[in-house]
Amino acid sequence: MSTTPTAIAAEQAKFMLRLRGFLGAALFLALRRFPRLLQLHRNKSSWALFRFTLACLGAAVVVLPLSLWNGWITAIFGLVLFVVAILLPPAETESSTDRKARELGAQTVVSGGDYQPGNAPVASVRLFISPEHVWALDAHFHPLVVIPVTEITRMRVEPAASGSLLQVRWGDHKAEFSYHGIFAERFAKLAEESILMANPSAANVVRKHRAAGA
Repeated sequence: MSTTPTAIAAEQAKFMLRLRGFLGAALFLALRRFPRLLQLHRNKSSWALFRFTLACLGAAVVVLPLSLWNGWITAIFGLVLFVVAILLPPAETESSTDRKARELGAQTVVSGGDYQPGNAPVASVRLFISPEHVWALDAHFHPLVVIPVTEITRMRVEPAASGSLLQVRWGDHKAEFSYHGIFAERFAKLAEESILMANPSAANVVRKHRAAGA
């Protein structure tokens, strides 16, 4: 029995989805396991070494393969690496996010996905998390919602049409943060875990409500 082109295409699509999921999970785990990779540009020595290595790699890729018939393709790639190494900005020891977190007393800053405050336009936010409050700030550090951690009664991550949704309830209020892309569910769960870890007593309340509703 021969395999039809439709069946082959379907198998290839499934394989690509599995491969994308595996690579995404591996990358996300690496960033969670080694968070210093994300802070490389905050260390002057490490950042300078990275730029120097990138420039050397680019120069090597330009020079070494010139003897090959298609070496010009690799040479262009090497030239791009070399130029990027030169144009990279100097190390930034403290960002505006760091300063805002210190001002708010936030111990953790994570992605909040997209949030829509009332009838206002949807905005991408970051969650600044302290033991007392969670601030959802937009790109200009304007607070769109402030959640008192000790009043949170329910939190859960749910699948959405184009990603994942983090729902947070406190009192008579509710906030929903939508995440999109390959890391949608992982970023939503990371935000949930970060909020729970910020205040153990509040985390116990959330877990009790979750167990009661199970």
